[in-house]
Amino acid sequence: MSAEFPVARPRRLRRNAAMRRMVAGTRPHPADLILPMFVKENIDEPAPVASMPGVFQHTRDSLRKAAHEAAEAGVGGLILFGIPAVKDARGSAGDDPDGILQVALRDVSAEVGDTLVVMADTCLDEFTDHGHCGILTDAGDVDNDATLERYASIAVAQARAGSQMVAPSGMMDGQVGAIRAALDADGFADVPILAYSAKYASAFYGPFRDAAECAPRFGDRSTHQQDPAGPLEEALREVRLDLAEGADAVMVKPALAYLDVIRQFRDTVDVPVAAYQVSGEYAMIEAAAANGWVDRERMIMESIVAIKRAGADLILTYWATEVARAL
Repeated sequence: MSAEFPVARPRRLRRNAAMRRMVAGTRPHPADLILPMFVKENIDEPAPVASMPGVFQHTRDSLRKAAHEAAEAGVGGLILFGIPAVKDARGSAGDDPDGILQVALRDVSAEVGDTLVVMADTCLDEFTDHGHCGILTDAGDVDNDATLERYASIAVAQARAGSQMVAPSGMMDGQVGAIRAALDADGFADVPILAYSAKYASAFYGPFRDAAECAPRFGDRSTHQQDPAGPLEEALREVRLDLAEGADAVMVKPALAYLDVIRQFRDTVDVPVAAYQVSGEYAMIEAAAANGWVDRERMIMESIVAIKRAGADLILTYWATEVARAL
């Protein structure tokens, strides 16, 4: 090659850490991160989740402490999951003003104020004795419309308890519209909805079901969660329906196995796109690191960068506080 046409050398911009940092094209920020947290009724000390090292079922006191630490690290938000002492077929604890989730929402809101966004999972599986996401028919199927009534009531209870955003995760048809109507009617028109628009019937949820004590006692959730092998157009149809019903932000769950869906959402919608780095993703990295097979910190950060690069504006991750401190 003549001097008139010098050889391009992309490596010049990778020659040291300072150079790589300066030209980095993907920059996660602490405010992008949302920390999922579990709070359990009637326990005296935090209970470690065996399948998720470093994650706990919190007491009210330890939840407040962990929320404060997340706020200090600059985490953008928290999403709370409640585990009641008593469960029944209709998930009565879900909208009980004195239920563990509503109590925890008030606790955390008082602890962190407006330093981050406090939100709640709006579903029934943590509260039902059968472990399914809704009201069951006599045949054991989830009754979509009866479940919508429960979701609407739960969302209102959460908003009254101080939830600044609600996140319906049950994948019922019409759930966003039912919740939007209920919130508006109760004076909470300003409370946004983060819709789980593409939630797949994934094998990556196992450790979460240990943490939230919500494994189905029979059957599975394949009739309402999306098929991992389903057409991409189905996910896009779901997100369009949610937006038409009033969703303010949308989510893809899980994250790493569905980076293509995250990208499609980002290219299709004009609202924030969230991705949930789920319990199985967390547990795999922690287990491999515990065995000395991978560099834990580098793998965590690389996974966050990948989700961000795919198009996620918000990332739900159990490493939120740790990652925020490292950024």
